[in-house]
Amino acid sequence: MADTFKIVFIIYPRLTQLDFTGPYEVLARLPNAEVVVASKDGGTLVSELGLAFTNLHALADVDRADLICIPGGPGQTEAMLDPEFMAEVKRLGEGAKYVTAVCTGSLILGAAGLLSGKRAGSHWAYRDMLAMFGAVPVADRVVRDGNIITGGGVTAGIDIALTIAAELAGEDRAKAIQLMIEYAPAPPFNAGRPELAEPHIVAAVKERFAEFATQRQKAIASLTERV
Repeated sequence: MADTFKIVFIIYPRLTQLDFTGPYEVLARLPNAEVVVASKDGGTLVSELGLAFTNLHALADVDRADLICIPGGPGQTEAMLDPEFMAEVKRLGEGAKYVTAVCTGSLILGAAGLLSGKRAGSHWAYRDMLAMFGAVPVADRVVRDGNIITGGGVTAGIDIALTIAAELAGEDRAKAIQLMIEYAPAPPFNAGRPELAEPHIVAAVKERFAEFATQRQKAIASLTERV
């Protein structure tokens, strides 16, 4: 990666901050990386749990990207329904060498028409909705199809970013970054995927996500009906 490589994180209100900050921690450490964080209007926005991000670029002012990365979060539905926001996602995504997303950020890629016929991942609770955009849902933590790299929810963003780092700068650099951030997961509970968690835990999380799931399905249906 000899020349400057322009990485654009496309964010929006009520995103899940770790979907963004996890990959940022990895990709910003790449040699010759130019990292731009942009939202529809620039300025300041607030994440799902109240963490504020400031000094953001406006998407319309970003001329190009070598790689785009879009996080997920509760605000993803509103972002997906915003024609101006989606036009910028489509513009930057169609010109990028790599199109990437974490968690339900892949639904935004789908809404932009960037996943048709492609294998893609998302958060387990919403993954099947990718099929509504003509994508092929895959349960892997990191999913690669050509220049499209997506994957699972939230913490999977670090794995996605390390995969990208290895692609761009080689495995040794990616491993060095992993060591720098001491990324060696050893969770206290074996409950990070629905097939591993106890049934009553899965049921409780599904209940908590039910309203989001309904909203997302309705939003996607409204978008696909327009096409």
